Amino acid sequence: MTNDIKVKISNLTKIFGPKASSVLKHVDNGMSKDDLLKKHKHVLGLSNINLDLANKNIEVIMGLSGSGKSTLIRHINRLIEPTAGSIVIDGEDVIQMPLEKLRLFRQQKTAMVFQSFALLPHKTVLDNVCLGVHLQGITGDEAFNRARKWINRVGLDGYEDRYPSQLSGGMQQRVGLARALTCDTEILMMDEAFSALDPLIRSDMQDLLLELQKELHKTIIFITHDLDEALKIGDQIAILNGGELVQHGTPQDIIMNPADDYVKDFVKKVNRSHVLQAKSVMTLEKPSKDSKNISVNELESIDSVLCEMLRQNADSCVVKNANGDDVGYLNKKDIAEVVQPIEAVEN
Repeated sequence: MTNDIKVKISNLTKIFGPKASSVLKHVDNGMSKDDLLKKHKHVLGLSNINLDLANKNIEVIMGLSGSGKSTLIRHINRLIEPTAGSIVIDGEDVIQMPLEKLRLFRQQKTAMVFQSFALLPHKTVLDNVCLGVHLQGITGDEAFNRARKWINRVGLDGYEDRYPSQLSGGMQQRVGLARALTCDTEILMMDEAFSALDPLIRSDMQDLLLELQKELHKTIIFITHDLDEALKIGDQIAILNGGELVQHGTPQDIIMNPADDYVKDFVKKVNRSHVLQAKSVMTLEKPSKDSKNISVNELESIDSVLCEMLRQNADSCVVKNANGDDVGYLNKKDIAEVVQPIEAVEN
C-alpha cells in the first residue's frame, strides 16, 4: 500500500435541481438532505466531500442505495458536473479542464468497468475488448495483440470470436475487465462491477482482481454496497451516508473503530476473526514464562492464528513484523474478546 495521493477530492458538493448554485448556501449552512428537498425541491447528492485516494491502492467507496457512491465516482472523470469543489489528479483539477483536454483525460488516464457489462451485442469478444484502444487511436495489429493478451489474462482464451449472447454473466464481465485493462490507464474505476454476478462467480472475479492488482499496481476505485466485498479487496474503504463521507480508513480501522451508528450497523455482523489481523488485536502484555508460545506474522488473520494455536496446542503467540522483530503478543482470551460481534460487546 502506498501513501502517495493520486486523487484529491476537496469540498465536493453536488445538488441536483435547476437552481443548484443558488441553494448551495443552504447546504453550506448545514441544511440536511431531507430539508433541502422539502423546502427547496432540490436533491443533495454529495455534501462537502473531502477524500484522498492513494496511488496504486484499491480504494473502495461504499454505502447503501442513495448514499452517493455512484454519483461520486462519476465526478472523477466528470461525467457529472459538481455544484462546488475540486478533483485534483496528478496536479490538475479535472473540474477546470477544457473539453478537449477532458476528452483526452478520459481516454488516456481512466477506464471504467460497469455493473451492466456495457458490451456491444453485435461485436465479438475481440472487437469489444478493442473498443477502448481504438478510441485512443491505436488500431491494427497493436490493438489486437494487446486485446488478445488481456483476453487470455482474464481466462477467456479461445472465446475471441464469440458474441456476448454466447457468454455467461461472469464471462461477459471478464470481457469488460479485459477491455478496461487493454487501455492501460493509470486509474481503473469499477462501479458495482460484480454486483450482478452470482456469489461464486463474484468471488472468483474478486480473486482475479486481487491477482491482477499484485501484477499491475493500478489505482482502482471500486464502488460497492457489500461490506464483505469491500473488506476483501479494499486497501482503504470510504463509507458514504446520505451524500456525506462518514469514515475513511483501512479495513482494520473500519472494523475496530466504527465512526458512528451507521458504520456499526454495517460491521456488526461481519466475521471479525476472518478480517482482523494479528497486529490489530495484539497487546504488549508478555505471556507467562511457563506458557507454550508460537510465532505468527502480524498480517495473519485471527482465524489463521487461532487455527495454528490449536494445532500446536499453544497458549499464546508472539507477533512478529516482516523483519522478524517482536511487536506484540496474543492469547486466546484476547482473541475471544475481540472477535465477538459488536452487539455482544455492547450488551
